[in-house]
Amino acid sequence: MSAPQYAEKAPASSSSSTTQPHRGTEEVVTLNVDPNTLTVADLYDKEKFDLETMDNKLVFQLLQCGPEGLTQAEAGARILKFGPNKLPEKKINPILQFLSFMWNPLSWVMEAAAIVAIGLSNGQGEAPDWQDFVGIVLLLLGNSCIGYYEERGAGKAVEALMAALAPQCTVKRDGKWETMEAANLVPGDIISIGIGDVVPADSRMVVANNVKIDQAALTGESLPVGKEVGDEVFSGSTVKQGEAEAVVIGTGLNTFFGRAASLVAGANEGMGHLQQVLAKIGNFCIFSIAIFLVAEIFVMYPGFKYRYRRGMNNLLVLLIGGIPIAMPTVLSVTLAIGAKQLAEHKAIVTRISAIEELAGVTILCSDKTGTLTLNELTIKIDSIKQYSDVSVEDILLFSAYASRVENQDAIDKSVVESLHDIALARQGIEVLDFVPFNPVDKRTQVTYRRLADNTVHRASKGMSQIIQELCTRDMAPEVESQLAADVDMFAQRGLRALAVAEESVPSGTVDGEGTGFRLIGLLPIFDPPRHDTKETIERAIDLGVHVKMITGDQLAIAKETGRDLGMGDTMYKASILNKPDELAGIADSVDELVLRADGFAGVYPEHKYEIVERLQNLGHMVAMTGDGVNDAPALAKANVGVAVADASDAARSAADIVLTEAGLSTIIEAFIHSRIIFQRMRNYAIYTCSVTIRVVTTFSILVFAFKFDFPPFLVLILAIINDGTMMTISTDRVKPSRNPNSWNLKEIFSYAIVYGSYLTLSTLIFFVVIDKTNFFQRHGCKAFTNHNDFSLHSVIYLQVSILSQGLIFVTRSQGFFFTERPSTFLMLAFVIAQFVATIITVYANWGFTHITGAGWHWAGAVWIWDIVWFIPLDFVKFGMASIIERFAVARSPPTPGEPVTHEQVELARQRTRMSMDAAQSVNRISTIPSRGASYYAPNLHDHVSSRRNFGSRVKQMITKSGKNLTMDGNELRRLQSTQAQAASRVLGGNST
Repeated sequence: MSAPQYAEKAPASSSSSTTQPHRGTEEVVTLNVDPNTLTVADLYDKEKFDLETMDNKLVFQLLQCGPEGLTQAEAGARILKFGPNKLPEKKINPILQFLSFMWNPLSWVMEAAAIVAIGLSNGQGEAPDWQDFVGIVLLLLGNSCIGYYEERGAGKAVEALMAALAPQCTVKRDGKWETMEAANLVPGDIISIGIGDVVPADSRMVVANNVKIDQAALTGESLPVGKEVGDEVFSGSTVKQGEAEAVVIGTGLNTFFGRAASLVAGANEGMGHLQQVLAKIGNFCIFSIAIFLVAEIFVMYPGFKYRYRRGMNNLLVLLIGGIPIAMPTVLSVTLAIGAKQLAEHKAIVTRISAIEELAGVTILCSDKTGTLTLNELTIKIDSIKQYSDVSVEDILLFSAYASRVENQDAIDKSVVESLHDIALARQGIEVLDFVPFNPVDKRTQVTYRRLADNTVHRASKGMSQIIQELCTRDMAPEVESQLAADVDMFAQRGLRALAVAEESVPSGTVDGEGTGFRLIGLLPIFDPPRHDTKETIERAIDLGVHVKMITGDQLAIAKETGRDLGMGDTMYKASILNKPDELAGIADSVDELVLRADGFAGVYPEHKYEIVERLQNLGHMVAMTGDGVNDAPALAKANVGVAVADASDAARSAADIVLTEAGLSTIIEAFIHSRIIFQRMRNYAIYTCSVTIRVVTTFSILVFAFKFDFPPFLVLILAIINDGTMMTISTDRVKPSRNPNSWNLKEIFSYAIVYGSYLTLSTLIFFVVIDKTNFFQRHGCKAFTNHNDFSLHSVIYLQVSILSQGLIFVTRSQGFFFTERPSTFLMLAFVIAQFVATIITVYANWGFTHITGAGWHWAGAVWIWDIVWFIPLDFVKFGMASIIERFAVARSPPTPGEPVTHEQVELARQRTRMSMDAAQSVNRISTIPSRGASYYAPNLHDHVSSRRNFGSRVKQMITKSGKNLTMDGNELRRLQSTQAQAASRVLGGNST
């Protein structure tokens, strides 16, 4: 199909359009295209049709609509054709989600053990080991059910919260105005927007009454932009003044943001950081089991000449007891419950594994406009300059007289609201004439009658130069010099200057000659910080998180905001990032500059992206906060993207966490809670790896040294009771770290080996004392007939159960175990689990699994033995912590604000590769591939929300292979030109 052509008011002879008389002399332009056969792809192909620039009449014709709007039937048909007005959602099959908990290497080992029990453990006159088979299957199903229930529950809770945030709009359907969800808009709909409304879709203005649109979500600037009939307004921008009607021209992926997102929609999913950590822990456990499995096979069969079935039972002990089958479920449940807790603190998690990454954040990069500040112009009253005997209060009053009190622009609103009572703006006066701001005069003027004495006066406010030229009374040279100096000083501080003048009108008439305008004051205008931002930054610093301002605003404004917030004013223009020759005397490298700076100004989206990436390459975990479309790429690139309250839909889609309460204080709660959640996961990881080492070494050495055959069914019971108890760790009471957390797998594995070896030693010495002495018999315990006495099996089971599970109280505390009270659920679960284990030891007579009750004397002896061995575990922990701390200090990343050496940069990058793997890239794909990591992904996948995370849509923009998937040049230039135009308006001072 050749590209159709259109022309505005083309000659009648043109073959590309037809012009027909209509209502006398008016001409109607038509397109030579059948809208009924036009595809969505053709409609949004800019080489064929440019809906953003063509005449409104052509837009109506092409979309087959008019000012009266669509009917419900037409809208229903169009939503089937164009889709809903939102980004595509990723639906998760609940059955596959459930089965995913049984599809990872740890589960494979347990599934292999089930096959061994039912298929290989038979022969020699014995039936298959169906008891172990059934027990293993029930354990797998139980873990999957718990994990599925918690994740689905968290997902539904968060989906409900996100649904409550769904934007509403006013649309004309069947000739009537109605309110509905913006997701139901279709091209051709007529929408109504007014002050405070968020534009729900890309649209063209049909009716515009003094409209100004805030495009801060696109440009990062505070000043609104005037819009007229025919102009386009983008989805996510906000109406600051006036009212309008507009025709929708693009929805969903066919909006400005949607098109940019679709450019990289085909990227692969990649693997999360936590999934890779889980894979490495799983591999550690599997490797440990494999070593001792091979050793047992060689010792038992060639060495001891074991019968086939006897040896298989011992191998099953290692397979069942060594695998931390509940680990994916425990961590998944911990994160799911954590997501619920964060939602209660007004932080909605859209990517569940972001909780773990938030705990490790070392640098918080924050957008300024709307995030650190209110995105509202305000008078800085304590900096007002006076040039006469008029008081500050009266200067504000005169400027309020010269402002609108209805249908205000941003500056009029800031002036009137600076009064302690906004009613004073018209109290005691009668407005005779009001001249609003216009681009030519660059000032407003009011003529009013003061009711108290019936005298007439005028007041004017506007650009300092215009007001200076207007003033003819008391305008001495020194006043002019002082005004110029004050304006320059305001400019250096990033404050906009608004001059105020007044005069009297002796004649008492509206157009009467005045006494001459007199300059009375200069008002500084700025976008103030949120009331809680300074405290939030201080709390972040206390938590070891350095805060950097990344803004598209002017450098002077950024520095002034930084000073107000106490976050420093060592800031630079973002352009310096691409000009290494300008670094002389500032920093030795761009990396050092990025790390030392308190912030950057004049930032474009690609600068934000680069800043985040450089900080990540220096070994830092980076969080990025923002509220606009221009923040979306950096939000997706950051380890944790945080969309603040009232953020645009684009920012929410790109973010991992969405705040539903204004300000940044909620993020501090998120930091604290994420660290609590991280501590729970870390404690469990150390515990479960320790138990793996403990089980495989204990029972292997007992086989090697004493030909001790522990029943596989008892190990299965041990695993079931342990897993049930460990589920409660997801709500355990732990103290959050005062410093950012990170997964140090060498530390975890070192703890595991030491703890596991200690627990193994406790069992081996216990067995030797039983076998070689009559110590316990002298205290009332019965003697055993041989190394495989069924009662001895029960005793060893209890000894292993108590001390292994008691280890969690050591790993969960930073000091002595008794100084940090565990949660009630954890304590209760431990008591119940060990009560059951004790009853089994005392009374169980299960011939099928070779155990016999050993009596209360042996149960008491085991409890005393384990308590004696439990007490030194804290000292083992302190010794390990001291050794590990020496190495940890040397391997920390460079500190923000301090000089960075080449060695630090290389060490930080090495640390990034070794301990943070893939968390430092857009696609979060590992720099050291870990086979099997993807199999853990389903268990920790982003099930919490069905919303498509923008991060997964911009993945592989920069990949390990170096292949670039870049934004279309026209789209990028368009975004940059919009931002540049807004910046030029600020610099040119084209408004009051």
